[in-house]
Amino acid sequence: MQVPLQLNGLIDGLIGGLIDGLGQARALGVGGLLIGLMFGFFAQRSRFCLRAATIEFSRGQPGGKLTVWLFAFATALLATQGLIAMGWLDVSSARQLAARGSLSGAAIGGALFGVGMILARGCSSRLLVLAAQGNLRSVLSGLVFAVTAQAAGAGILAPLREQISSWWTVEGGSARDLIAITGLGRTGALLFGALWLVAAIRWARHQKVSAWGWAGASMVGLSISAAWWFTGYVAMNSLEAAAAPVQSLSFTGPSAEVLVRVLFAPDKAPTFDLGLVPGVFFGAFLAAALFRELKLEGFAGGASMRRYLVGAVLMGFGGMLAGGCAVGAGLSGAAVFTVTSWVTLSAMWAAAALTDAWVDQRAERKAPVDSLFPADQALPNSARP
Repeated sequence: MQVPLQLNGLIDGLIGGLIDGLGQARALGVGGLLIGLMFGFFAQRSRFCLRAATIEFSRGQPGGKLTVWLFAFATALLATQGLIAMGWLDVSSARQLAARGSLSGAAIGGALFGVGMILARGCSSRLLVLAAQGNLRSVLSGLVFAVTAQAAGAGILAPLREQISSWWTVEGGSARDLIAITGLGRTGALLFGALWLVAAIRWARHQKVSAWGWAGASMVGLSISAAWWFTGYVAMNSLEAAAAPVQSLSFTGPSAEVLVRVLFAPDKAPTFDLGLVPGVFFGAFLAAALFRELKLEGFAGGASMRRYLVGAVLMGFGGMLAGGCAVGAGLSGAAVFTVTSWVTLSAMWAAAALTDAWVDQRAERKAPVDSLFPADQALPNSARP
């Protein structure tokens, strides 16, 4: 017991001093920045990407990208559930579990996001990472994604989002907790995560996944758990009237928030999300610079641009409708077993696989010159950003 007690004292001293010195809001911003740096650096090095994982799975062409995603997924789930089991984390007040959710929003929003990430050749977090290393397609797509997310959250698209969300709702609490619904229990949840980790290790050995692939993806997963733990710790120990939300990483709402803050409210108090987005960008930039992967890339033509922009719009609206992106639902929400996040993740996988088959695989077979959404020719589809 001595080591945990010493560790507890060290943590209390570090984070307590951070909160006392900066205040809750600035402490959250600093935490978001540091965890974002960690996520961005290792996401860039591991080539973490849900879209690439989905394509590998649906095409039956193993190349390591699905294995990389599974390392991140299993690590996030195991570490988060482990923290809960040890009593170091309480997620009962998190929005994904405590608030009323929408199953219709999760299913439809997840499907739209899945279609969008195939067309834009990357989910929202992947676009941010690619933008940091000089991909101008991702810069433009990311801006369109953020604008659409803001329009869906509090703008012209908000009524449509609210209407779809109202079709099938689920109450907060145990009704959104998949562990409670299934009777899996905390031990069962840990065993579930361990099963996928063992599968990832076996596939990594068979596919000769590089150390950056499996270790980097594991650090991506740990950044999810670190965010849950950090925001939970601040919420539990803060004496300020406005309690900080317990949350983890997501990129739909935070991207919209950063856009609004930069344009209209730069002086408002910082938040975890406000530190997260620039943290991911600079972490990915640092990784690309250190390993000499900074490279300016643009669009191949007007048809290619159309494809990316349509995908960005679908992801922006779909992510806000679903209440989470490929990271927000696929890792953060899934790690705490909220039912709406699992519905969202399943819808993303299914819609992405169907879109790849209908758009890219068909285009690769026919190779039309004037396709509405042309497939890239320089690289195999699973390797394209």
